[in-house]
Amino acid sequence: MNVKIYTDGSARGNPEGPGGYGTVLQYVDGKGTLHEREYSAGYKKTTNNRMELMAVIVGLEALNKPCEVEVISDSKYVTDAFNQHWMEGWLKKNWKTSGNKPVKNVDLWKRLLEAKKQHQVKFTWVKGHDGHPENERCDRLATSAADGDELLEDFVQEQ
Repeated sequence: MNVKIYTDGSARGNPEGPGGYGTVLQYVDGKGTLHEREYSAGYKKTTNNRMELMAVIVGLEALNKPCEVEVISDSKYVTDAFNQHWMEGWLKKNWKTSGNKPVKNVDLWKRLLEAKKQHQVKFTWVKGHDGHPENERCDRLATSAADGDELLEDFVQEQ
């Protein structure tokens, strides 16, 4: 099954304020019918990058069988980690950057790797706030979640 996962993250007062993510999953069945599902949640204290990662993770974790997946994100942080082969370097250096500093958000990167393990995943970058309908939809989901009254507990990685 071919699935598209559109994602976006948001944080107010980044690097540590309320934030949220928005994810839209789409696939077309054998009869040509489009199926969609939305996911979003907000957190009391987080960062934009953590929310960008959570959006991808939630989308991948929602899939219950191996799929060919295209993740479409406006986050260079997410897309470049795979398309520019940062991930390979981080893994070779035991979660250290090319400058030998600890990779941030390792807990979520590990969760993302586990979530993508059973799938064939391609990462595609789109320019944010540029009129891309699904990206704009994810942005609305993420910012609404960040601004919501039912925020989940703090979600900032311990250093």
